[in-house]
Amino acid sequence: MTEEKSKKIEYLEKITTVLYKCGIKSITMEEVARELGISKKTLYQLFKDKNDLIEQVVNLHINNSECEMGNLFNEKDNAIDVLLIISKSISEQMQRIHPSVTYDLQKYYPKAWKIHTEYRKVHIVNNIKQNMEEGIKQGLYRDDMNIDIIARFYLARIENMLNNEELTKEYSFTELFNTLFIYHIRGIANKNGIEYLENKMKTKL
Repeated sequence: MTEEKSKKIEYLEKITTVLYKCGIKSITMEEVARELGISKKTLYQLFKDKNDLIEQVVNLHINNSECEMGNLFNEKDNAIDVLLIISKSISEQMQRIHPSVTYDLQKYYPKAWKIHTEYRKVHIVNNIKQNMEEGIKQGLYRDDMNIDIIARFYLARIENMLNNEELTKEYSFTELFNTLFIYHIRGIANKNGIEYLENKMKTKL
């Protein structure tokens, strides 16, 4: 990796933190440059415009997520443990994002939104499906399910949980997440999987 590319990734990481904290639409390129400690001229040498910047932020987020997921699957651990880690990672990422980010992406940055939704619909769902296939091989999950439907349901539940203001005000993130995870595993696990889950619960998730 060249020094220039490395520096650009460093800038993108900083920009991502700012955008996820403050929202996308409200922040200007001038404010981005100020946050990075560079001139607007330098910023525009790196990014054609704000649309280009947002698209590159989304792509970096996707690349980082894929690396993290890939490392988890390569470890080939117990499928229930892997799904727990994956689910926490997805939930924590979404929790860190300012509530307006999804709305801003969808309304003002359609190309970046399309990149985001395609990743969510294809790659994240595929990761969950891969986990379910592994769990079936390990004798932990039932083998009579439509794993594509179940994987999509599970991702939708995580998203709906985090977007439900009433729930997130009334209950802590940890309590919501653990309840959803246990609910999901109990629905897909066989006798061996449920026994493993119950032992896991005794030592806390």
